Amino acid sequence: MCKHLTRLLAARPGPVQPSSQGCQECLERGSGWVHLRLCLTCGHVGCCDSSPNRHATKHFHATRHPTMKSFEPGEDWAWCYLDEEMVEAIPAFPVESPPHHYAPGGAPG
Repeated sequence: MCKHLTRLLAARPGPVQPSSQGCQECLERGSGWVHLRLCLTCGHVGCCDSSPNRHATKHFHATRHPTMKSFEPGEDWAWCYLDEEMVEAIPAFPVESPPHHYAPGGAPG
């Protein structure tokens, strides 16, 4: 595991609070998304790179927050943008893994 994920997981006092139940920017614009990602630094929820707007990656480029995890039900994999390294499973708090897929518009999908 890369140093960014290792440090983050070793120092976590509690869960990262998701900023919303859908991609913040897509919700503001009325856009759709495919899957969601959670920034493990600040809790920003953005859409994945398969989505038209790729807001999770844009968030990384704007903030340099290096790590994110899937914000999809039952998925606890994480990604480090700086080291381009994936970890298949990280310890996650329940709030960091939603109970169901959120569809555009905030409705469960």
